[in-house]
This record gives sequence, structure tokens and C-alpha cells, in this order.
Amino acid sequence: MRFGLDEDREALRSTARNLLAELCPPQAVRAAWTQPPGPAAWNALADAGALDVVVPSSAGGLGLDETYLVGVIEEAGRAALPHPLTATALVAAPLGITGTTTTTDLGTTAGTGLRGTGSVASARFGDAAAIVPGASYADAFLLRSDEGLRLYGPDEIDIEPVQTVDASRHCARVRPIAPGEPVTDDPAAVEAAFERGVLGTAAELVGLSRRMLELTVAYAAQRHQFGKPIGSFQAVKHHLADARIQIEFAAPAVLDAAYSVAHGHADTPRRVSQAKWLATHAAAVTGRAALQCHGAVGYTTEHDLHLYLKRSWALARSWGGADFHADRVAASIGL
Repeated sequence: MRFGLDEDREALRSTARNLLAELCPPQAVRAAWTQPPGPAAWNALADAGALDVVVPSSAGGLGLDETYLVGVIEEAGRAALPHPLTATALVAAPLGITGTTTTTDLGTTAGTGLRGTGSVASARFGDAAAIVPGASYADAFLLRSDEGLRLYGPDEIDIEPVQTVDASRHCARVRPIAPGEPVTDDPAAVEAAFERGVLGTAAELVGLSRRMLELTVAYAAQRHQFGKPIGSFQAVKHHLADARIQIEFAAPAVLDAAYSVAHGHADTPRRVSQAKWLATHAAAVTGRAALQCHGAVGYTTEHDLHLYLKRSWALARSWGGADFHADRVAASIGL
């Protein structure tokens, strides 16, 4: 079996990479730490169809499946895009929550619906208030409870900003203060939405790992000690090789999980959890190597490394941490 992207899927990924390289450089991510992210990159992705990849063509979308979108989301991770692309394009869109198909008054509430600057924040809520990324500027909230999924506008949610390790995500505790709009109470649909959220987070982690490795390789070639680039030292090579190996293990698992989600395989939960665990592990190994190879400068907020490292820390615990997904894999094989 070949785990890779064909020409069409690679074209979507390349388009996203080029757009994000221009419109979401490190300085844009850094700026998002102190203010809501600017709309340029998000609008460009929307214009390119990234938000509508898995929306049926009858509803104005591209009518494709998750295997087309996963590469785009990986590129969003690589750029540390400070917008909830996974929640909007991969979790909400397949449920019909878009600017053209929603039956709520979201367009009036949000001004632009879910196109253009519109975005969806997603989380589970129960007795305790949920902490939701992008809550301070999201146009809609897709929240999960024991009764299923419901959609809320910003005026139907109480928002309490919280400090987190990655301030560019603009997280907040949210509490519904209105009934909201029912989306689905079908357990299978709710579970499928969860699997797509896990899948997107795994893809973002792979992209973040690739970016951290790129930064470290470039630094190791530029930084000299004892008259030589530190990248020529065997110990540094070992660190970088270990990181590359973990990334190359995780990337095909994410593509396999996307294929499984797209085709509704019975073992999708195992494959998705396996992808999330491997992607989390790859990001952890790569992050440690990046910090060690950068030395003291890697610990400073002035260096760009922290933008990607802290995002990887946050996503490692999003949509289920490593222990949760390891337990799901173990249970699926009878351990």
C-alpha cells in the first residue's frame, strides 16, 4: 500500500503551503499572541476552497473527502495557523455547518456566516465549563454534551478568557446561556465528528514537527562551534535523525487514518488514535531535539521556535492526550 498524496491532493497541499508562507509567517503568529489573528490567511484559505473541501458539491463545496483535506491541515500546523481550521473545515463542515447550508440565523449573528472571516470553535462541555480555542473571535460554537451536538452563536455563549501555554490560540472557558441549535443527537455522527477532530489535530502535529525540524536543521548549519557548523557533529546528527524518523512514522499513519475516516472503516477509532499517538510522540521528540540543538536561544521568546513548540504542547493534549489514545489502541486489540 502506498501512503502518499496523489497529484490532486498534493496540489491542494501545495496551494495551502504557498498561501500560508506568504500570509502566515512567524511574525503573524507572534502578533496573534497579543491580539486576535488577522483575517488575511483565513480569507485566502476560504477563497481557495479549504473550508469547503468536505462540503458536498450540491451545497456549494468541493465534494471531496478527508484525504484531500488532511494535507492542507498539516500545512496549517506547519505554519502554526492561529485559526481553528480543524474545528471549522473538518469537524463542522461535514455536519452541514457552512455559510450556505446552515439553517440557523448564524449568518446574521456572525455577520459573515462561516465563509470569509467566519470560524467555528469546538469542544465538549458538561458539568465544568469547556476551554475552547479561538473563543474570543469565533463566529460559532459547536459544543458536545451527553445529548449530542448543538450550535451556538457568540451571543449565546458566556466567554471567560484563560491564559494557556500558547496565547495565539485565544482560549476561553465557555458556558452556553441559551438552548442553541440542535445539530445531531445521533451517537454515530457525534463519534465521527470526534474522530475527525482527532485526525485534524494529528495532522497539525505532523506539520508542526516538520517545521521545528526545518528550523533546527537551518540553525545547525548556521551556528558554528570550534570552527565548524554544529550540524557536522555526530551528536547533533543523531538528534535530528531521531526526530526525522518519528515524523516519517507518524505521517503515513495520519494519511491512513484519513483514508479510514473517509471510507468509514470499522477500525477507524484505532487508526485515528494510533495516528494521534504517533504524531504526539513525533512532536515531543522533535521539540526536545530542537530545544537541545538550539541551546539557550531556543528557550527565549524572541526566537521563533517557541511559537511552534508551544503549539505542539497544546495540541498534544487536545482531542485526547497520549494516554487516552494509547488506551483506545490497546483496547481495540484486546490488551
